[in-house]
Amino acid sequence: MMKGVPFLVTVAILALTFSFASAYDPSYDPSPLQDFCVAINNTDSAVFVNGKFCKDPATVTANDFFFPGLNIPGNTAASKLGSSVNLVNVDKLPGLNTLGISLARLDFAPYGLNPPHTHPRGTELLVVMEGTLLVGFVTSNPNKLFTKVLNKGDVFVFPIGLIHFQFNIGQTNAVAFAGLSSQNPGLITIANAVFGSSPPINPDVLAKAFQLDKNVVDYLQKQF
Repeated sequence: MMKGVPFLVTVAILALTFSFASAYDPSYDPSPLQDFCVAINNTDSAVFVNGKFCKDPATVTANDFFFPGLNIPGNTAASKLGSSVNLVNVDKLPGLNTLGISLARLDFAPYGLNPPHTHPRGTELLVVMEGTLLVGFVTSNPNKLFTKVLNKGDVFVFPIGLIHFQFNIGQTNAVAFAGLSSQNPGLITIANAVFGSSPPINPDVLAKAFQLDKNVVDYLQKQF
């Protein structure tokens, strides 16, 4: 009976190890290997970790972990869609490097839209600070839509990689903040990617995929 104990212990350890290993997905940001790794462009005396070179810890200052200005409204008038997104990722806040998180401020003019898009490397957690937003995301096939009207103080989560949107359905400006589970979550705006890629996708492909007349596809590609 006792001979089977080591075998059972080994199996239990392997199962536990596998559970930890399977919980890690390389598509997510790796866990940091040190307290911090401030991003730096000068590679002369740096160590390459998690996509950015690390600044010498002896030269790190508080400013490496600081970003000002999210109290300033975005310029929604500069966008045809009436929205503005100010993303604070590792490129703007070097101290985020290896920490697996970023933040964005979203501003909406009345009826402004943050169009359908996806973040390939990050889940998004949105909180509405002012106004009323219609938000939603679409699952992978068979493409079920989950949508909700959010008011001030409401929170909604958009799972990693899924197409989602935010639309100001109010007659006043709206403001929201979003946390993302990556230092660099990435952004693919669906319409821009499909109709505005460089070089452009063959119009015959898009006409057949969307069941549109080729002239309509040509028109849409000119918009982007």
